[in-house]
Amino acid sequence: MDTAVYDHPATTAHAPWGRVRRSRHVADRALKIICTLFTGLGAFVLGWILLMLLVEGIGGLSPAVFTETTPGPGTEGGGIANAIVGSLILTILGVMIATPIGVLAGTYLAEYGKNSKLATVIRFVNDILLAAPSILIGLFVYILMVQPMGGYSGWAGGVALAIIAVPVIVRSTEDMLRLVPGSLREAGAALGAPMSTVIVKISWKAARAGMVTGVILATARIAGETAPLLFTALNNNFWFSPSLMGGVSNLPVTIYQFALAPYENWRQLAWAGALIITLSILALSIVARLLLKKDKVR
Repeated sequence: MDTAVYDHPATTAHAPWGRVRRSRHVADRALKIICTLFTGLGAFVLGWILLMLLVEGIGGLSPAVFTETTPGPGTEGGGIANAIVGSLILTILGVMIATPIGVLAGTYLAEYGKNSKLATVIRFVNDILLAAPSILIGLFVYILMVQPMGGYSGWAGGVALAIIAVPVIVRSTEDMLRLVPGSLREAGAALGAPMSTVIVKISWKAARAGMVTGVILATARIAGETAPLLFTALNNNFWFSPSLMGGVSNLPVTIYQFALAPYENWRQLAWAGALIITLSILALSIVARLLLKKDKVR
């Protein structure tokens, strides 16, 4: 018997372009060109926006931006220090409310609910919240909190931002926990550990980098939200009350109002605020990617 056929492993032959129909060759080249053009167009538009933001935003930056409160109509100078601090307070409040809810809900879906009917309903509602317009969430919180409380408040703004952040944290937590090998859970159960201990000591520990990344991405998601704050925290030109009752100054609404104003110093402050928000979100995104990359290396 001839054994030559067993000397080399079988290889899959790839037909050269010369043997492929010309119409398919042309279609492939055309698709590559179209994809390249649209990718370049998207990159060009994004680069143009970032360049304009850098040029205009850097021109509006000054020490006063970080030390003075927002100016009144027709006044010179001023800054956005109260808006920066107000945005930090609202964002932190939203994340503090959303994180335990999102982590626990994602844990239930990954560890307990899995493919049950209740878990399916929760995932469906979570997907709806992910795609829901933020202005509808603002209206919902306005009816739920602003009207009964008799006015705008930072608490209402924090709840609105939390509702936007929750579905992001739920999805990322569930996805990260599903990546944890089942053998780790089985090892914990074999040692006699209850389900709760296995989740906290093993599953959460193995998926913590991805879970933290989800929280950071949710923070970046809500940091620049304007529409829900228009109906909840609104804005003002002063420092916020310690009780967070009344309007709370924040960057997104300040940028929206100042960009439409006829005063030059207001428009410069709007550009500076937009640059600050953009750089903050960029920094959060970079941190999230670094955490994910570190987790993959492990």
